[in-house]
Amino acid sequence: MRLRVVLEPSEEGGYTVYVPSLPGCISEGDTREEALENIREAIELYLETVEDDIVFSETVEQVEIAI
Repeated sequence: MRLRVVLEPSEEGGYTVYVPSLPGCISEGDTREEALENIREAIELYLETVEDDIVFSETVEQVEIAI
């Protein structure tokens, strides 16, 4: 899966990074690389909780798509 992230320098130093397509998925890091590594982890955790919250009925069909 490929997602677009927004990476911006923080006024206090370091970087803030967020995922526009995943509301509330935000992280930060002291360096650009650290911020990107942290947002990857935040994305994984964000998507994991969504999967756990889904309750399917017996008539539901699941289909995987690439984005």
